[in-house]
Amino acid sequence: MNPVTPGPWPAPSERALALHASLRIADLHADSLLFGRDLVRRSALGHVDVPRMQAGNVALQVFSMAVKTPRHLNYERNTGDTDDVLTLALAKRWPPATWRSLTARALHLAAQAERFEQRSGGAFRLVRSRADLGAYLADRAADPSLTAGLLSIEGAHALDDDPANVDVVADAGIRMISPAHFFDTAFGGSAHGVEQGGLTSKGREMVRRMEARGVILDVAHGSARTIDDALAVSTRPVVASHTGVKGVCDNTRNLRDEHLDGIAATGGVVGIGFWDTASGGKGPEWIARSIAYAVERIGAQHVALGSDWDGAVEVPFDAAGLAILTEQLLRVGLDDASIRLVMGESALRVLGEALPAA
Repeated sequence: MNPVTPGPWPAPSERALALHASLRIADLHADSLLFGRDLVRRSALGHVDVPRMQAGNVALQVFSMAVKTPRHLNYERNTGDTDDVLTLALAKRWPPATWRSLTARALHLAAQAERFEQRSGGAFRLVRSRADLGAYLADRAADPSLTAGLLSIEGAHALDDDPANVDVVADAGIRMISPAHFFDTAFGGSAHGVEQGGLTSKGREMVRRMEARGVILDVAHGSARTIDDALAVSTRPVVASHTGVKGVCDNTRNLRDEHLDGIAATGGVVGIGFWDTASGGKGPEWIARSIAYAVERIGAQHVALGSDWDGAVEVPFDAAGLAILTEQLLRVGLDDASIRLVMGESALRVLGEALPAA
């Protein structure tokens, strides 16, 4: 379900490799927790694990939790009547509570991430606060082999339709939530739902609770009305964790220019995806083109990586191969400072501003 497109892609130049080694790379979206792989050990499957993060010089990876997905999901129209993740939960023998509660599924996956942290021997840390982030980045400056993760939820249906569960998942260390994934929820409309409405009253209460707890609002997969409402009510930086731009690839998944502008106006960032629906094509040059478009529109300080690794998509490289993208960004004409921002510093800035202090 998570293949890597065979190249060959242009090999990174010496200049690209030297620049890449100096970066603090952050990616805003991977679904790796869902599939039950041991992320402490290197695998030939999927896109992300700690050894491949180390090989690709990834400083921080956001691990997202898609706790319910519809059968036969598509980009145009889905309902929440079916539940493919339940099938996975039964097959993987998740605890019985996860069969009935979507919040229990999020807590189960968060606990799994904590076990990876404990088993990593210090190589992998979970970041939950600004204090955590600062301490981790200071340690990584001395030891670049260190990696980190941050937990997010893809679709607020994971709150079991109760905004008060923001506090439950925040207590578990989850620091980013999107109102909807592939179907409309009690909190907001999905770009791929039936009604595709905006934020509901529960959605607005959820945003208030998130801001009080230092949980970042992610508008990826949101309907146009949900994004409009989110930008109108948010008082803190907003993120689109994994998306594309209509200016390069015009489809229901990608953001129009006004939404790029709106996210930038909050001080937030747009994470550009690595798969063809987001970027416009299967090669890394398409990712670079989409990044360059967003940089031209809203500035590199508001553009980031949003791979969607392990999101049941095909991508041109895994976490170990990120230097391929650094090469392509040089080829499309981005300067070193802009590449440094896009590859990680912009995302790290938002986390440093938006996470709870401690």
